[in-house]
Amino acid sequence: MVSATRTRTTGFSARDLSAPWRHVDGVLVVAVAVVAIMGSFMVYSATRHNPDNSDLIYRHVGFVAMGAVLMAGVSLIDYRRVTDWWQAIYGVSLVLLLGVLTPLGTTINGTSGWYRFGPVSLQPAELAKLGTIIAVAAYLGAADRVDLRRLGVSLVMLGIPLGITVMQPDLGSALVFVAIALGMLVVGGVRLKHLIILVILGVVGIAALLGSGTLDEYQRDRLTSFVTPSGQSYNVTQAQTAISSGGLTGYGYGEGPQTRGGFVPVQESDFIFTVAGEEWGFVGAGILVAALGVIVWRTWRTAQLAPDRTGTLICVGIMSMFLFHIFENIGMTLGLMPVTGIPLPLVSYGGSSVLASFVAIGLVQSVHMHRFS
Repeated sequence: MVSATRTRTTGFSARDLSAPWRHVDGVLVVAVAVVAIMGSFMVYSATRHNPDNSDLIYRHVGFVAMGAVLMAGVSLIDYRRVTDWWQAIYGVSLVLLLGVLTPLGTTINGTSGWYRFGPVSLQPAELAKLGTIIAVAAYLGAADRVDLRRLGVSLVMLGIPLGITVMQPDLGSALVFVAIALGMLVVGGVRLKHLIILVILGVVGIAALLGSGTLDEYQRDRLTSFVTPSGQSYNVTQAQTAISSGGLTGYGYGEGPQTRGGFVPVQESDFIFTVAGEEWGFVGAGILVAALGVIVWRTWRTAQLAPDRTGTLICVGIMSMFLFHIFENIGMTLGLMPVTGIPLPLVSYGGSSVLASFVAIGLVQSVHMHRFS
């Protein structure tokens, strides 16, 4: 009788460990839901004053719903099956990224980084970030240590999409690739002296880019205005005015004068954080930042729980991407970082960004759910 009981117990434990749906990270799901819901309210508040943008909220909610379905679907797929196809995923990402430099691409605000399909635009750089993370994680995860040869190949894999985004020119996305590379190489086991050399080369490269003729003058001004407050752009000035006027609890939802008057340009995407600061104040903005912080924390936790190096590197790459997006987007609205047009994950309006963010969370969930498989 005792033996049979033990057998049943052991069998239940085995079934428990092998059933991925039993290991969903509920905290991560709740944090994503909170951020996405707050973001939808913020997009509506930022666009409802402009009749030309009145339909953006419907598109945004549609993208959020589609992203939630994609997140669930990706999480059910074992991430190791995804990384088995890393060459194809990486190749398609590069083809899409290169395609915007051809007549098929569309130029918006001086950057040739989009495809236009009627009223909908696709920014392949958002998808290429994920494709590159998957590819580099699979390549580095296949070895116990990173020697010079593997480091060199990884740098080429990271450098190709970075170089293409610079050609568009989209320095914001290029900086995201730099952040992804730094995070994955550090955790991947690259030696400290090699990392120091890479950081020095990166700083020199950015300085050379700013001094070259690749960027237009207004783009260089946007990237360097935070260094000289007297040269701050109109966008940043209006953003700071909106946030500072919100005080502790804000004016109330839909009551922010800067938001209602449409004084903050591209508020639904680049400067979406100003809605939280003005209408919900320090408390509401703090809740949003805390929820975003929970997403980063749970991603890092999953990286620690991952059963292999590939799973760890996927999570670290995604965490690095999210961290840079959050820090840069909020920082530029406060005048602390250069204006690059990087969206706030799961919050800013933009189909490519929203869908890519949800798929990224789905990959993190996949690592968490399939760690006993």
